[in-house]
Amino acid sequence: MFQKILIANRGEIAVRIIRACREMGIKTVAVYSEADRDALHTLLADEAICIGPAPSSESYLNMEQILTACVAMKADAIHPGFGFLSENARFAELCEKCKIRFIGPPAAMIHKMGNKSEARKTMMEAGVPVIPGSREPVFTVEEGLKAAREVGFPVMIKASSGGGGKGMRVSRDEEDFASNFQNAQMESVKGFSDDTMYIERFVEQPRHIEFQILADRFGNVVHLGERDCSIQRRHQKVLEEAPSAAISDHLRKKMGDMAVRAAKAVGYENAGTIEFLLDKNKDFYFMEMNTRIQVEHPVTEAVTDLDLIKEQIKIAAGEPLSFQQADVKISGHAIECRINAENPEKNFMPCPGTITDIHLPGGRGVRVDTAVYNGYTIPSSYDSMILKLIVHDRDRESAIAKMRSALGELVIEGIPTNLDFQYDLINDRDFEEGNVDTDFIPSHFPEYCK
Repeated sequence: MFQKILIANRGEIAVRIIRACREMGIKTVAVYSEADRDALHTLLADEAICIGPAPSSESYLNMEQILTACVAMKADAIHPGFGFLSENARFAELCEKCKIRFIGPPAAMIHKMGNKSEARKTMMEAGVPVIPGSREPVFTVEEGLKAAREVGFPVMIKASSGGGGKGMRVSRDEEDFASNFQNAQMESVKGFSDDTMYIERFVEQPRHIEFQILADRFGNVVHLGERDCSIQRRHQKVLEEAPSAAISDHLRKKMGDMAVRAAKAVGYENAGTIEFLLDKNKDFYFMEMNTRIQVEHPVTEAVTDLDLIKEQIKIAAGEPLSFQQADVKISGHAIECRINAENPEKNFMPCPGTITDIHLPGGRGVRVDTAVYNGYTIPSSYDSMILKLIVHDRDRESAIAKMRSALGELVIEGIPTNLDFQYDLINDRDFEEGNVDTDFIPSHFPEYCK
């Protein structure tokens, strides 16, 4: 087992990893930018080292600085969390060359599954259902339009290296295709330094269902059930729950088996997520694979009673999975609300600032993952998510009631947040009845989607 792990991240996920390491008796090293000198992850870790100025390009994305810090602090592994360098194949490759264990899949795997057009091709060869689309990547409007005509409108234009909703546009006909393609491609170049695109049929009002998988280096693969991530705004997840209200036991087994097949087809290792779109006819299609821990992993932990960060660390250390698929039991229902420092009434504009007062809810089945505290100043350089509120109860109705209570108890003063917006979501009648899809927010809260 590792003696010391460097966490190449910040915020609540860095705090989450530090706590898991503490429980495992592993020492931790926090890296921090100049803006995060007083951040909670910096204060909680056994050791901390500054890696540069506030901009992430000069700190949390600076591979050389992070690797130098790891060597200097004599850490034998790096946990990348999510975002930043977590799905960067080059960084994982450099870790391997430096004899530093990257807590995630091998670099070749990240590269293979990170390229969405390559991942689609791999899944088709493995017999995993995929959304009809272009078999080869496209680079120009002309190539994209030809593929779109073959697929049939409406289509989704996607960046092969995309993620987090970036580099994606829906085109409903040929008239708006060129502008949508160019905008998506420019966003991809800006965000991922990659102009490779692909085209797939746009599935109207689907659910976004993802399956959590764990795989060790000995070929053992299990899935831990599904998460319903359909409540989204501009392809960014807002609220997640497990299990999905739309999935029967029979369909769960079918989709879970397919997720395991997908992971085995690429010889996957460590934690990952197979993402599907589920249409109104209960037909499902592979969308992409995330080769990292997910923001919404706590809802899976709640219903399986497993610690995914600890499992990641054990797998990276060379240990085999300690359980089989038959041992995985889904118990109760869990919901996660992402609380962001943003103003929903101003197009969800990020609102960094100083928290002047904060009260966190508690009680049985209530979990808060955060790195903020009273008097903490939220930097303007990073993502606006400041807190994840997770509840777990015996069924979905009880979990909704618990989340309603927890949101009502949560107090954050000094900055605008989306707290009231989340409260409106959880109280919506269609949400209560499980009638959700990826178009839920635009259709139910159009005043926030101008």
